Amino acid sequence: MSGEQARDGLGERPGEDGLGERLRKFVGRPAAVAGAGKDPVNAPMIRHWCEALGDTHPAYTGPDAIAPPTMLQVWTMGGLSGHPGRTGAYEELLGLLDAAGCTAVVATDCEQEYPRPLRPGDEVTFDTVIEEVSGRKTTRLGTGYFITTRTEVRVAGEPAGVHRFRILKYAPARHRPREPNPRSREPHRTQESEPPEPPRPRPVINRDNAGFWQGVAEGRLLIQRCTACGTLRHPWLPGCNACGGLGWDTVEASGEGTVYSYVVVHHPPVPGFDPPYAVALVELAEGVRMVGDVIGVPYDEVRIGMPVRAGFRRVDGEPTLPVFQAVTAETAVTVETGVSVTATAVER
Repeated sequence: MSGEQARDGLGERPGEDGLGERLRKFVGRPAAVAGAGKDPVNAPMIRHWCEALGDTHPAYTGPDAIAPPTMLQVWTMGGLSGHPGRTGAYEELLGLLDAAGCTAVVATDCEQEYPRPLRPGDEVTFDTVIEEVSGRKTTRLGTGYFITTRTEVRVAGEPAGVHRFRILKYAPARHRPREPNPRSREPHRTQESEPPEPPRPRPVINRDNAGFWQGVAEGRLLIQRCTACGTLRHPWLPGCNACGGLGWDTVEASGEGTVYSYVVVHHPPVPGFDPPYAVALVELAEGVRMVGDVIGVPYDEVRIGMPVRAGFRRVDGEPTLPVFQAVTAETAVTVETGVSVTATAVER
């Protein structure tokens, strides 16, 4: 075979992973030593967390309150100023990736263990180690490496939790223009032609939320209901966060709701979206909260308490995401091309 072999997004030939070999030398090295939480476990932070998630479990309030176990990482976060206990090894690892062009990062997943509950007043200490560096991986985002750290959390020297955190540090993919299909009847696009609209991202569907998205595909907004205690919950979970029960059925939501909170997105631009636009946390009439775009009014006219009604945004003929139409009149019309909304009219 003549000529230069093809290279990947990091400039290496197939089968080569010289950068990966250097990165894996960091496995086992400490990323933080004798770190200390910037604040003790405290009731205000627990309250803010529970209010944001709509978690009303009685264990998190009162004189014998505990912190929600999933807050484990909260007590170790350094904030904008960082942690004085962080070692140079982790920064050196990230620096090698940056120098190789892996300048983008996305958090992918975490795993947690809870040996004991945390309570207000507990002062958290922790140590973090670089547990794993993957081989070079190519994803739709780009080519890079998964980095896993393991943080062991303690209170007064006693194990209180383990937090494994995984990120993908990658070189963003360069998307090449698609070659024209000579059999296509569509006119060939020249460089002067406007580029096609980018596709809107599709939701990630897994075994825990597949029923919700099946309902969306059918034009129905389904809420999980625990068959043991009757508690409604969203987002969908494998078990009840009120009683721990594993059995569940569904309730179809009416779609009526009000804006509980919202944010206006200006930047960064994301393919398939047209900023600025408003994204709201909507409290449905059934009591659960759900996130979705607010449509039918200018983004700067969205307000907390505004009544909305659920609809479904269609892309390529498929319902992909629930959206929330601002309610200003009770009629049965569709008010926006590509969006199906039940019994709602919006004044323009």
